[in-house]
Amino acid sequence: MKNDIHPKYYPNCQVTCVCGNKFTTGSTEPEIKVELCSACHPFYTGKQKLVDTARRVEKFTAKVKAQSAKAATNKGKKAKKVKREAKRSQKEVVVKTKDIKKIAQVKLNKK
Repeated sequence: MKNDIHPKYYPNCQVTCVCGNKFTTGSTEPEIKVELCSACHPFYTGKQKLVDTARRVEKFTAKVKAQSAKAATNKGKKAKKVKREAKRSQKEVVVKTKDIKKIAQVKLNKK
């Protein structure tokens, strides 16, 4: 091995878990603190345990509820378009006699 390029190796690294379990291993760190270990992890213990430190599950369910409530009140593009078309069809169209004469002349000239 080359000198001064590798990190220092600690053969007696102390690993401490949140549950209180401690064990020794080798690492480049002198001390390691972890949230889960083999003594408290659901895979090794067989017990189902929800580990949610940042309230992610509650935040997600609240976000989904808010979106579904908003979607119930919102209308889609098609519904809005149909409403606009209905409004336009109810308007009265006023055509002046001069305009009718111009339209008739244009149609005659095109033939």
